[in-house]
Amino acid sequence: MPARLKFIFMAVALTLTLSGGARGEGFQSAAPQALLVDYESGATLYEKNADAQFPASALVKLMTAELVFRELKEGRLHLDDTFHVSEHAWRTGGAHAHATASFLDVNSNVRVEDLLRGLIVQSGNDAAIVLAEGMAGSEEAFADRMNKRAAELGLAHSNFVDPWGRDDPAQKTTARDMARLAAYVIREYPDDYHYFGEKEFTWNKIRQLNRNPLLGAEPGADGLKTGEAPEGGFSLIGSALQDGQRLIVVVAGLKTAPERGEEARKLLEWGFHSFEPRLLFQPGEIVGTASVFGGAASEVPLTCDGPIKVFLTRGGQERLTAKIVYRGPLAAPVAADAEVATLRVWRGETLALEAPLRTQKAIPLGGLGKRAFDAGVEFATNLIRGALAKN
Repeated sequence: MPARLKFIFMAVALTLTLSGGARGEGFQSAAPQALLVDYESGATLYEKNADAQFPASALVKLMTAELVFRELKEGRLHLDDTFHVSEHAWRTGGAHAHATASFLDVNSNVRVEDLLRGLIVQSGNDAAIVLAEGMAGSEEAFADRMNKRAAELGLAHSNFVDPWGRDDPAQKTTARDMARLAAYVIREYPDDYHYFGEKEFTWNKIRQLNRNPLLGAEPGADGLKTGEAPEGGFSLIGSALQDGQRLIVVVAGLKTAPERGEEARKLLEWGFHSFEPRLLFQPGEIVGTASVFGGAASEVPLTCDGPIKVFLTRGGQERLTAKIVYRGPLAAPVAADAEVATLRVWRGETLALEAPLRTQKAIPLGGLGKRAFDAGVEFATNLIRGALAKN
């Protein structure tokens, strides 16, 4: 590729004639941070300060659970394996720490499956620490794993300092990051997700109910996690499945536990009853094209992996716009099935959907004449850009 070739973010506008609401006409959540998304499509139904950071508190246990599920799925860990309850775990996360605990006995050995139930159903801090120490040797080492994994999953605005969620100014997350993590857990660990829906768990003859207020209160609710922080208030990540549609809800910053549950329930109810889906593109359908530099063809078709669907509020009249965004032009050779672009769909000013796009076919390197022509076009384009920038 010539050294003078400069890549820029390119956008191709698409024409959409649909209309619908974006911010939730007729509905406003009392939660300082809130997000409601359709699980299958990733479409945003409602958002309010979804990228504003708030104290993660016990929501970090969802990240802890993801690391455990991953080890189980890849065979490095088994449900019948046992981990030792250290004095540190007992003192820091046990009952005398005056926080949520599974009441594990110091110096006992506990099965991974029981620790998982303690972590998820009881929100046990001691269970979280035992899992972290058993898997990584220490809370600190486990937190490093959490942050590395969060980066891999695209949780760009989250930071974790421990596996259970102590009050620490460095331990932050966002509604969007938590919704993304919840969707990943539901999709990638179907054999383990059921733990989030278990309504109670008894350990050491102490019966504790699941702290998720949506279970039993909202039809189809089956997970995920609650949190509480002195500075950040009450938070919740929830999910429910009704009539084949799954929604994921996140609320944060509420003043009381009942308010937290009620706001999440209202959002789910509104989401299930106020929208109608519209299919934009079928799986594998060509969505648009991306420009190619120096290739046998000047463009490559872009397709979507799954269905691209948006949700319109019934009776709403807000315009939809869409763009294909990528870093380009792409330099030949271009491989087939390479993720090179993103389709972004807005309702009004709200980004309602982002979907990855892939190359439909390979574009080989073009002949010498074609490459020379493309280089000349790119050089002239850069000259024009430079002149415009000076004016």
